[in-house]
Amino acid sequence: MKISRRAMLAGTASVAFAGSLKYAGAQTAEFNYKYANNLPVSHPMNVRAQEAVAKIREETGGRVSIQIFPSNQLGADTDMLSQVRSGGVEFFTLSPLILSTLVPNASISGMGFAFPNYDAVWHAMDGDLGKYVRGEIEKANLVVMDKIWDNGFRQITSSTGPINTADDLKGFKIRVPVSPLWTSMFKAFESAPASINFAEVYSALQTKIVDGQENPLAIIATAKLYEVQQYCSLTNHMWDGFWFLANRRAWQRLPEDLRTIVAKNLNDAAVKERADVAALNASLQEELTGKGMKFNKPEPDSFRKKLRDAGFYAEWKSKYGDEAWAIFEKAISPA
Repeated sequence: MKISRRAMLAGTASVAFAGSLKYAGAQTAEFNYKYANNLPVSHPMNVRAQEAVAKIREETGGRVSIQIFPSNQLGADTDMLSQVRSGGVEFFTLSPLILSTLVPNASISGMGFAFPNYDAVWHAMDGDLGKYVRGEIEKANLVVMDKIWDNGFRQITSSTGPINTADDLKGFKIRVPVSPLWTSMFKAFESAPASINFAEVYSALQTKIVDGQENPLAIIATAKLYEVQQYCSLTNHMWDGFWFLANRRAWQRLPEDLRTIVAKNLNDAAVKERADVAALNASLQEELTGKGMKFNKPEPDSFRKKLRDAGFYAEWKSKYGDEAWAIFEKAISPA
């Protein structure tokens, strides 16, 4: 699918106020559930989720109504994780790296420079590595859908200058999500990482609390980070996604036939969203250049060497354990 941010914005006018949207007849639905996330309404995840919600309502004969609350409307990531655990919201999408604050081994898919391309990502995440992580999530008393949604390969932006080698990260004040793996990786680079929830990233960059951040191009664009960041270094230092989580009690309240419909539509939407994000990221460099961003593409060798020399990989192999690391190594090995 060829998709541009402009087309996406036009196509999502109907969900611009999704957080306050009341579907016709929603009060008569048998199951009124809330889905919260941290992304702007124009991001492919919310576009495809809105389509899935409409199909779920139709295919369940109006019995299941899901209301979407985008853009951290119901709180920061850590707040919403607590809400989905308690049942305050029924559905929530979250990066496995942030989920690792609850499920430590969930972050293994975000290991630095693990995946060279998307083929490698989906081979691992739709295969044994994804299956292993879902099993760990289920142990935390959450329900997780089979297909992980795409966030994309992450890039480093800066207001001070381009990042060409690992040496450029020394002393660099960078925002990272609230996740031990992210903090650990940038400490290995001798940076100064600051854990800040996404809802506060723009203001932290604007007020120079931090000099830079790292995110996929789709988020850099939809969150308008180009307004407060001049440089973008295409490091592809890690891949990130979103697990679609459900409160277990709320999920089990749904009869089995309704659970099947909900899961099918959410998983189908995830696959479509993956294609959207890949296409959007591929087209966004030109658009962001037009908005004033300056791009460079560093070689990964100095970054990998710095992580190895700092003991980053050895440390996380020990933390994840031999079983998880063996599954990870097999999943990222070329076929």
